[in-house]
Amino acid sequence: MKLYVVSGLGADFKVLEKITFPQNLEVVFLDWLIPSNHEDFQHYVKRMADRVDASEPFALLGYSFGGILVQEIDKIKPAEKIVILGSIKSDKEKSRFIKFGEITRIAKILPEKMFNVKSAAIYSFMRKIVDPKNPKMLQYLKVTDPYYLKWGVEQVSNWKFDENPKVIQILGSKDIVFPVKYSKPDYIVQNGTHLFPVTQPKQVSKILAEIFK
Repeated sequence: MKLYVVSGLGADFKVLEKITFPQNLEVVFLDWLIPSNHEDFQHYVKRMADRVDASEPFALLGYSFGGILVQEIDKIKPAEKIVILGSIKSDKEKSRFIKFGEITRIAKILPEKMFNVKSAAIYSFMRKIVDPKNPKMLQYLKVTDPYYLKWGVEQVSNWKFDENPKVIQILGSKDIVFPVKYSKPDYIVQNGTHLFPVTQPKQVSKILAEIFK
């Protein structure tokens, strides 16, 4: 069975490279597309879903914002299983920080140049919420188009979704972006920050082996 994988916002698959995926799966990585100007989220999801072959059974796996995206893809092309790493199952699981962004619409208000990941301010902010102890955090952020990053933050803030019972959620116990206290995950990676696929790949690999046995 094919497993279609979507990484986090702006991240390439380096953040998932240490994970050992079950051998019975054919892993297909779906790269992020750059959204067109003012592109509707559902239109963007459809473009991503167009690359999924639904003529045979398949599963979906998403990390962080990719976890949100694969749940949306499932609406168009239903998967056998959906696994999300460091992500949420519904808008009810949003942290206070993300809800603040939703209420204030701050991502929409801020100028595009603020989403330049090379700026010291953005680096410090992302370092603080993603993994305070990882000085090389930005090595995993490869899609750095400011419009795309601003657009992506807006989509996370505005996302509305009712929990899908077939979603299997894996969260890190120390994730600040999507704190475990707001969710009831199926699996918890102990001592895992938001970058737990990098820092605790053996735990993640073991969990995936159990899910797809």
